[in-house]
Amino acid sequence: MDRLTQRTRSALNAAGQELYDSLVDSRGSQIADAEGALLGPFNAWVQAPRVGARLAALGSALRYDMALDRKLIELAVITVGAHFRAEFEWYAHSTMARHHGVPEAVISSIGAGEEPEFSDDTQRLVHKVASEIVETGRLSEVTHRDARARIGDVQLVELVTLCGYYTLVSFTLNAFCVSLPPGVASQWE
Repeated sequence: MDRLTQRTRSALNAAGQELYDSLVDSRGSQIADAEGALLGPFNAWVQAPRVGARLAALGSALRYDMALDRKLIELAVITVGAHFRAEFEWYAHSTMARHHGVPEAVISSIGAGEEPEFSDDTQRLVHKVASEIVETGRLSEVTHRDARARIGDVQLVELVTLCGYYTLVSFTLNAFCVSLPPGVASQWE
């Protein structure tokens, strides 16, 4: 059960309505339920629009304006979401990971808390970076060296930032017990 009241556009102040419109314009109407309340972390963000607008802008940049390949982005996001057992994040991004070519066996293993078997060394490394950073808050010298050699500094900075952002999203989803859409089964509960 959601801890925050689901707010439709008309129930928001002017700044909340502006952010609501921006979110729907940039991400599509599928981020709202049948009554018009926003799903996922977006309901929280429109209730605190000064912060929410900045988070939404960062999220857009991290998903759509990075050097890092979208398949690797989604792999990192599901690794973070699974670590924190953020149900909504898993629901949304495991679907996107499939769409962008992350193998089903990898997605299933991550969701089950198991170490996936990768056929791609870059995917293995991205998963290792994401796992290590959420588990320890740091990267080991070996992981850092290997990541710099394989993806370079720009993509490594993007990857670490992406993991931090989706940690924040996980915290938002979990702190406010954000519900899954009706009919969607829980991954962990």
